Amino acid sequence: MARIAGVDIPRDKRIVISLTYIYGIGKQTAIKILAEAGVSEETRVRDLTEDELNKIRDIIDKLKVEGDLRREIS
Repeated sequence: MARIAGVDIPRDKRIVISLTYIYGIGKQTAIKILAEAGVSEETRVRDLTEDELNKIRDIIDKLKVEGDLRREIS
């Protein structure tokens, strides 16, 4: 499993769906992240290169997701 923002995302799903497993990222946000990173929405997580994963991680690091977002909401 790939680990992004502290969450293990499923390897066998398309990356656009897998990103929605991260709290604070919906389908539209996932599409924008992938467009900015230059990664196809149809790519499976297991087929991503380490460089593509790093680009996605860098973009998500700029967003407020998971722990930070949960703390702010509660």
